[in-house]
Amino acid sequence: MDKANLLQRIIATLEHDMEVLRRAAQTAYEAATAEENIAENKYDTLGLEASYLATGQARRSAEIRQALLTYQQLVLRDYDPARGVQVGCLVTLEDEAGQQRQLFLGPEGAGLKIGEGDRLVTVITPRAPLGQQLIGKKLDDEVALVVNGVSQLQFIVAVT
Repeated sequence: MDKANLLQRIIATLEHDMEVLRRAAQTAYEAATAEENIAENKYDTLGLEASYLATGQARRSAEIRQALLTYQQLVLRDYDPARGVQVGCLVTLEDEAGQQRQLFLGPEGAGLKIGEGDRLVTVITPRAPLGQQLIGKKLDDEVALVVNGVSQLQFIVAVT
């Protein structure tokens, strides 16, 4: 998958997530302010719980909105071997068993998964441990991660 197509798919995913969250927040707000949810005693907390839910969803919506704006303004650049991996790079890692995975080092939106099967790309950010290790690395460099107490060595086999 090329980076321009990937960027458009990330934006589309964030727009979809934002719309779903907007509808959920509206539903929670309506539940929190509905007349039938007014507390009748101190144990009746349905309205309060809906209010907490609406607040959390509004906060998450703001995070997605910020990520969406960041991606809409992101200028993709070609990989520069002199600078190494930077935000906006699509990186292919290969482990010692030959298994490959693709990562997009993005400014926001960590954890997004775009595509499927062999074409699955996971978005990570420089704030993640793997993202921190990738910054400045070059083709054929290695990165080491400890997952569940087991050290995993991976090699950068492609960068665009």
